[in-house]
Amino acid sequence: MHPDLIVFDCDGVLVDSEVLSIGGVVSVLNEAGVPATYAMIARYFGMKQADIMLKVSEETGHDIPMEVSARIWPATRERFERELKPMPGLADFLRRHPDVPRCVASSSGPDRIRNSLHLTGLLPFFGENLFSSSQVARGKPEPDLFLFAAATMGAEPSRCVVIEDSRFGVMGAIAAGMRAIGFAGGSHIEPHHADALAEAGALYVERDWEGVEERLFGG
Repeated sequence: MHPDLIVFDCDGVLVDSEVLSIGGVVSVLNEAGVPATYAMIARYFGMKQADIMLKVSEETGHDIPMEVSARIWPATRERFERELKPMPGLADFLRRHPDVPRCVASSSGPDRIRNSLHLTGLLPFFGENLFSSSQVARGKPEPDLFLFAAATMGAEPSRCVVIEDSRFGVMGAIAAGMRAIGFAGGSHIEPHHADALAEAGALYVERDWEGVEERLFGG
């Protein structure tokens, strides 16, 4: 594939965070009296928090005040500080390809992206090339975030490859005119999820960074 730019999602791709994150969301919402479940939140992973809260509100019939939403990141950050890990094999993959431009395009907020990469030692690999859905009008599965990242990095969308673990992310990449590789190596991934990524438009679905590397640079 030999891309001009690799666009990485953060949660569930660079860091194994989704189980911790979903647990944090459920804990905060349950404490506020919202009957959210792990399975309910997991259905929407990959979307930005405001969109997830809207979906949960519609599904449960409970309003979710802003002050409740504001408690989610502090609660999640505590879990991250105790348990967050980088994806196995990722750092070695990044070290082997230092000359390929890369960036992060995540539905998470800027503070969470930076904190996650700092805690796991990955921040130096990306520097300031960090993009959040808070910087665009529409989050994934819309293409806005990916197009913004590509434009800022000076890359043509057709020459970009996006690494995503969520079907919403894959859909956004395809809508942006980019190629997508699904990543199914996180601890949150269920058996059917690889099929869902392929159905969303991923060219390939890989479960480790050796597989991603072969797709990107092998042959």
